[in-house]
Amino acid sequence: MKNFLYIITLMFCFFSCNNLENKKTNEWIYLFNGQNTDGWRGYNSDVMPLGWEVIDGVLTFKNDQFLEEDYNSDRGQKNIIYALEEFDNFELYVEWKISRGGNSGIFYHIKEGYASPASVAPEYQIIDDENYASMHDIVSYNKSVGFLPPDKLHPLQKTASDYAMYGANSNLKKLNPAGQWNNSKIVFTEEKVEYWLNNIKLLSFVPWSEEWNEKKNSGKWDNAPDYGKFKKGFIGFQDHPGDLWLKNIKIKKL
Repeated sequence: MKNFLYIITLMFCFFSCNNLENKKTNEWIYLFNGQNTDGWRGYNSDVMPLGWEVIDGVLTFKNDQFLEEDYNSDRGQKNIIYALEEFDNFELYVEWKISRGGNSGIFYHIKEGYASPASVAPEYQIIDDENYASMHDIVSYNKSVGFLPPDKLHPLQKTASDYAMYGANSNLKKLNPAGQWNNSKIVFTEEKVEYWLNNIKLLSFVPWSEEWNEKKNSGKWDNAPDYGKFKKGFIGFQDHPGDLWLKNIKIKKL
């Protein structure tokens, strides 16, 4: 009888601890509290860059570098990261809107010490699909990376794409126009990655697969040998021409 009770007690402890761990894993962690920028700072910096502030409960980026042709890494280092914790497998959710002609992105598995997060971190693209190409000079850049026709956004440059790697499903995409709110979700595991837009899955791929490596080695990342190699890192957002608004930024560990 004592042995039976002992076994029952062990089983209870095992399942209770297991359930507690699962509960912790499945809980949302809010990366933005709606009041201030606690936990956030600039990439390769100890402070938040100019242009970022909280307005009416929204994390807001006002960018005076509106034209793509005026943007460069020396003037444009206003990328931000959530610096309190690095994440490996996760589900990330964020609500966002951009100004007309705007451009941004969600980075993950970021490591510091590079020229920018784009040199190392995969990017869920955020851009004004409809107006960007007509408002910015993208011809020179697109020619340099083989995106044709050079005066149009390539599918690998459009919202919900894995930038310059995998294009989002345009047949299913429902992107609200500039100035209106959208929501995005990234689900990352080593077995499969999913990109969602407005509650519709638009893309899935297997990271570090043979196909993934073929795309990485296609030329775009020749000058970024460490692109995509890290399996854990920070979450962050890209500075680029146009304004950006963010809210309800939350993540689950998987």
